[in-house]
Amino acid sequence: MEGDKYYEELGVAVRVVHMACSLCQRVQEGLVSMSSDQVKSKDDDSPVTVADWGVQATVSWILSEIFGGQNVSIVAEEDVQTLSKVDSADLLETVVNTVNECLAEAPNYGLPRPDNVLGTSQILETISRCNSTGGPTGRHWILDPVDGTLGFVRKDQYAIALALMEDGELILGVLGCPNYPMKKEWLNYHHEYYQSMSQMSPPASDSWEKGCVMYARRGTGEAWMQPLVHQQKKLEWPNSARLICVSSIDDPALATFCESVQKANSNHSFTAGVAHSAGLRKQPLRVYSMVKYAAIARGDAEIFMKFARSGYKEKIWDHAAGVVIVEEAGGVVTDAGGRPLDFSKGVYLEGLDRGIIACSGATLHEKIIGAVYASWDSSNL
Repeated sequence: MEGDKYYEELGVAVRVVHMACSLCQRVQEGLVSMSSDQVKSKDDDSPVTVADWGVQATVSWILSEIFGGQNVSIVAEEDVQTLSKVDSADLLETVVNTVNECLAEAPNYGLPRPDNVLGTSQILETISRCNSTGGPTGRHWILDPVDGTLGFVRKDQYAIALALMEDGELILGVLGCPNYPMKKEWLNYHHEYYQSMSQMSPPASDSWEKGCVMYARRGTGEAWMQPLVHQQKKLEWPNSARLICVSSIDDPALATFCESVQKANSNHSFTAGVAHSAGLRKQPLRVYSMVKYAAIARGDAEIFMKFARSGYKEKIWDHAAGVVIVEEAGGVVTDAGGRPLDFSKGVYLEGLDRGIIACSGATLHEKIIGAVYASWDSSNL
């Protein structure tokens, strides 16, 4: 892709997501439990950790440093309200230290580091700078610093997601999946079980701990996966990247489908009805975060369905990076009416018809869309 119009942007995005994965792993190692001081609750009761703010500050600083300070528009999930409270002083100090530790290692990833340690006010400013609402014009980075924070806290699946949108069109997507197993079968089990299993056997190239970063650029018809960089090693571009592609399975009876773990914002009963109507026979693979998109892009699953409960609105940062990667890997992503997702309307996916359907190919996609219509009349969605 060298010489491509977005070559630099993709390179920076992949490198900074690798950095963010390293930061998250470090924080996760020190995260004892949900009652830890490193976890706070937002107004919607979803946990926010040092990792969320740390990643947002790190990505914001790098993008602004490379692509021009105040001109960089970043649409991201977190704000600084909780961090700015008097009783959050210790938490804020931890975030500041975590970000500085991470940025100090930036040269290992081929990225610049600050000349001096960043102070508290600078860190707060880099986080709060990510306050864009996107829209149909201009260039916007879309960041979910830790997608699947509950999975992160439980040491299960989570993702760092970064996408670039220009004039309303998604251009590139990068997904960091630090706990993504190299073996498909391991997705069914809790991370720590296989971590302990892999420690009992000699290390292999497909060992659990590797994790990966997936990325794609719109219009190339290619999606790539790299192993994570470990133990202070340098990221050598393109770092053993290999092409990934979707599964060729198009028989619903053989297909694996993913859905959200949490029931709070997802209608599992309607999904089950659609699955039955479509002839899906396997038990759903319930996975936290955008790792569901990663599973389809890599061919580990064929279908992801999400039907939001009434009143819940999908946010663009929960889908943007995953959509680009799945589509470039050969998959199809639309709303439940078969229309492309529109990321140009602000922070929400406005006008969404019932839900989101991601499939490994057009044949399966048509069958799922048909099953949605067949199930809709009898649903209580």
